[in-house]
Amino acid sequence: MTLIETLGGVEGVRRIVESFYPKVLKDPLIGPLFPEDIDPVMDKQTLFLTQFFGGEPLYTEQYGHPRMRARHMHVQITNDHANAWLRCMDQALAENVADEALREMIMERLSGSAYFFVNA
Repeated sequence: MTLIETLGGVEGVRRIVESFYPKVLKDPLIGPLFPEDIDPVMDKQTLFLTQFFGGEPLYTEQYGHPRMRARHMHVQITNDHANAWLRCMDQALAENVADEALREMIMERLSGSAYFFVNA
């Protein structure tokens, strides 16, 4: 079974995203970086993570190549920001993915991406 299948497909990814963003918005460091209307961000994140986890290229089909670092360059991102983002994601995964080894593997994979965004 692929990673995306293990997570429950797009619906499983959406559950993680819906658990993740309330945590992000409450975080004093990274919450202010996000718009009040978080729904469009959640929609894009669902598409991106579906693709990132081995699903269909939904993000690319709708928005083109992700170029995620370039898309975030307008925001100053530090290691502390990356750590906060990962902490929120770890909590969301704990609420939605029962398998601890799977959560650890996902966090390892996301860690590389989170620190790739650091630009300050």
